[in-house]
Amino acid sequence: MGLSLQKGQALSLTKNDGGALTRVRLGLGWDAVAGKRGLFGMKKEAEVDLDASAVFFDAAGQPIDYVWFNQLRSKDGSAQHAGDNLTGAGDGDDEVIRIDLSAVHQAVAQIVFVISSYSRQTFDNVQNAFCRVVDDSTAGAPEVARYQLTESGPHTAMVMAKVSRSGAGWTFTAIGERANGRTVQDLVGPAAAAL
Repeated sequence: MGLSLQKGQALSLTKNDGGALTRVRLGLGWDAVAGKRGLFGMKKEAEVDLDASAVFFDAAGQPIDYVWFNQLRSKDGSAQHAGDNLTGAGDGDDEVIRIDLSAVHQAVAQIVFVISSYSRQTFDNVQNAFCRVVDDSTAGAPEVARYQLTESGPHTAMVMAKVSRSGAGWTFTAIGERANGRTVQDLVGPAAAAL
C-alpha cells in the first residue's frame, strides 16, 4: 500500500531510484451507504453513480482539456479514461484514468481530478471514497499514494486531488474540497480554485 495522505498533503511522484514516474493510474473508488430495510428485514444495497473526470489547466489557470465519460481521451493522447461505472459496486477502483505524464502537452501545468454525481445523489449516500495513484511504469503496478475521503454531506461533487508539474517531474496533492455539479464542465470553477 502507498503512502496515506491527509487533505492538503503533497508527494513528489518519483520512483525509489529517484527517476520520475512516467505512467500513472489514478483510481477512484467508493461504496454506497446501505439503504433501507426491505422485505424480510434485509438491508437493500443502494447504487451510487459517481463520475471521475480530469481538468487540464495551463500555467495561467485556464482549462485547456478534459477527460470524462463523454471524452475518454485527452486531446494530446496522454490520458485515457477506462469508462463509466454506473454503480460503484465491487472492491477496488471503480473508475480509472491512466496518464502518461511524459506525453502530457507542455502547455499543461496541472491536472485536477474531480468526482461528481450525474444523477445528483449526494455524498450522504457515499462511504469509503478514495483516490489513489498507482505506478503503471513499474512491474506489479505498486500503489504510490492514497487519499481516503472522510467527509459526507449534501454536496454532489468533490475536488479530490491534482498533479502539478514540479521541475522535471510531477507532484500529487490531496485536496478533498466539496463542490456541486453533475459534469466536469460544472466543476471547472471549483477545480480552478484548487490550483
